[in-house]
Amino acid sequence: MLQATFLHRQALYLRPDPTRVIVRPFKPTTEPRDLNPTDKTRANHIVERVLALDPQVTASLLADVLENFKGRHRNLLQEFEFRADEMEQALAAHGAFSSVQRQLIGAYFLNEYSFEASALFNPSIVPHPDQSGAPKGGLRFVLSLRAVGEGHVSSLTFRTGTIAADGSLAVDPTARLASSPRVGRRVSGPSGEAVEITFKEEQDISERVIFPVTASQSQGIEDARFVEFSDGDHKTYYATFTAYTGRAIRSELIETSDFLSFRMSPLQGTAAHNKGMALFPRRIDGKYAMIARQDNENLYLIYSDDLHQWDGGQAILKPQFPWEFVQIGNCGSPIELDEGWLLLTHGVGPVRKYSIGAALLDKKDPSRVLARSVEPLLHPEQSEREGYVPNVVYTCGAMRHNDQIILPYAISDTYSNFATIKIAALLRAMS
Repeated sequence: MLQATFLHRQALYLRPDPTRVIVRPFKPTTEPRDLNPTDKTRANHIVERVLALDPQVTASLLADVLENFKGRHRNLLQEFEFRADEMEQALAAHGAFSSVQRQLIGAYFLNEYSFEASALFNPSIVPHPDQSGAPKGGLRFVLSLRAVGEGHVSSLTFRTGTIAADGSLAVDPTARLASSPRVGRRVSGPSGEAVEITFKEEQDISERVIFPVTASQSQGIEDARFVEFSDGDHKTYYATFTAYTGRAIRSELIETSDFLSFRMSPLQGTAAHNKGMALFPRRIDGKYAMIARQDNENLYLIYSDDLHQWDGGQAILKPQFPWEFVQIGNCGSPIELDEGWLLLTHGVGPVRKYSIGAALLDKKDPSRVLARSVEPLLHPEQSEREGYVPNVVYTCGAMRHNDQIILPYAISDTYSNFATIKIAALLRAMS
């Protein structure tokens, strides 16, 4: 199987870096369950041991901790104090802690987590909300990536970069530090919990890591499909993603205007019980539209008046070619062209080999399939077959720039790269 001549792989490999760490709550128990009475007893034993220390010993221990973790995190003392406050609900009645005692106690209930130690994959790409400094004829972009660390827990991380007028790509250097957001308002509803999270402005976008913050996400935030959504003059960045508890999955939605503050909320309806939903970048005939796979085999088009409610749908794409006989799915939100909606798809073939293909949908009626790629655009080459999950190339969203498609893609569920596709040549090759 030959690579499509109109597709060009780049050499911008984004590989997992185990030195990038965040601090996460540590409990004297097995995550993610809450503290039970025995766990609370153990937590109080830790506190009692700290309080029994001589004040000079306490200060010396805290100084040693700070020296040991120097330069690895922002505002570590504040993190210690914040964690001590969080633990108060588990602690027995006690006298006032000194500032040093409180900070040391907080340190005992945190641990470092290497959030991308295992994998950095399944990217999606959108224009950066701030285009100042973009090259002439080019633009800045935000890349989202799925990061996997110990215990196969998935989180969401970001990179930025630029596309030149000729389509050449550059990825900005990654921040040395990494940080979690502050969790703000939580709202419980019939389908679960919606939550607002915020990062600090001084934190570079590549420093921001969205780790699971609700019960439905406890084992992972997986495969975010970001899209720049236009509603009149207003633009919002939405991403559907898979929330995973370790036993159950469901689709949820994240929204932001600046990649600084985010709102995460569950999706409702029959279609939301599956994964792989992708939102169109604008309304169609006044309705929201989504591409989804509800039966683990075919792709459906779904309309809704409510961005958070998704039911029913019409099957529009089914496995047709040998490289997709097992199943097909979307590879991110449809991309609007003059000729129609370009939908990148993934197909699963023999020996569970994943490849990326494309379909062209009618712009006014996306249920009409105008053309499909008979052969995949991108498939695992010999150099891309090895990794955590062999024989897989995958993307969660591409973007148009001038006459090209900018396609970030994952390799064997381990690391990521980019490819560029000439639009005119792609359309000529589809049937």
